[in-house]
Amino acid sequence: MLYVLESEGSSPGRKGFRMVVSDDGELFGTIGGGIMEFKFVEKARSLLRSGMKDIDLVKQFHDKKHDKDRSGMICSGSQLIALIPLNREDSKTIIEISKAQNGRENKTIRISPAGIKISEEPAKGLDYKTEANWVYTESINQKPVIHIVGGGHAGLALTGLMSYLGFYVVLYDDRPGLNTVEQNLAAHEKHFIDYDTIGEQINIGRNDFVVIMTIGYRTDKIVLKQLLQKEYFYLGLLGSEKKNERLFKELAEEGADTNKLDKVFAPIGMNIFSKTAREIAVSIAAQIILERNRNLPTGRRKPAEAIKPVETGNFPKSEKL
Repeated sequence: MLYVLESEGSSPGRKGFRMVVSDDGELFGTIGGGIMEFKFVEKARSLLRSGMKDIDLVKQFHDKKHDKDRSGMICSGSQLIALIPLNREDSKTIIEISKAQNGRENKTIRISPAGIKISEEPAKGLDYKTEANWVYTESINQKPVIHIVGGGHAGLALTGLMSYLGFYVVLYDDRPGLNTVEQNLAAHEKHFIDYDTIGEQINIGRNDFVVIMTIGYRTDKIVLKQLLQKEYFYLGLLGSEKKNERLFKELAEEGADTNKLDKVFAPIGMNIFSKTAREIAVSIAAQIILERNRNLPTGRRKPAEAIKPVETGNFPKSEKL
């Protein structure tokens, strides 16, 4: 296993990046790519052939200023990579790490000259004293959770994409036997529920993502009214701007908190002039990634607002994509 323990500057491999090189030639993951990664894969294969037993730490500088430990890249910065031999005895630890990524308990990866293990100690990064006395601890990144309410064609497309992007997908619908739900093999959980009581049945965490895309206006309103009372990181509603304006007006007149309504992404997604269910899924996924990566509180924005250099919607008709 190649594991980035530390990174600085514009290093392509960030702390926590990891890659596995097996003795049969199979590769999985990345430590940043480019010529540096190629060289480390070859180094790992050589160590496998030699019967490596101890962890090796290698510093790499991505510039031409250093006479030694140069990666061959010129993007600047540096990264510290641990080459960790894994054997059958480590398989239990790897399985535990995999389970922890899908779980809800806080766990930590611990790497030291003694090897790799899973623990419950606080994660503090790299604590290096000497070549024989160091420890690296990192919180196991649990998969972000997305709740998709509505299992139609758009829900099917979004489920597959978000699962591919590393999200834990929970799908809900009120139509037992719906073909697009039965065909959905990407969802980690599927629930048929009564939308009238969804607020009591759905367990949303404050860091979770929620997408509402039910069969129509009536059910959208029923679901949104209840989920507004929850804590979440992102809440988006599928539908046209005119439809959503009417829905929001009705909810406000019925006493819904307008501050919470203002935090709903509606219309949902980036404005890429999407037409098909898969294109809609791409637009939603892009907006969710944007909000997650910049780690800002949710707030209602126009879908094109995040793309500052391009004023979408102002192109001549013939130039629209």
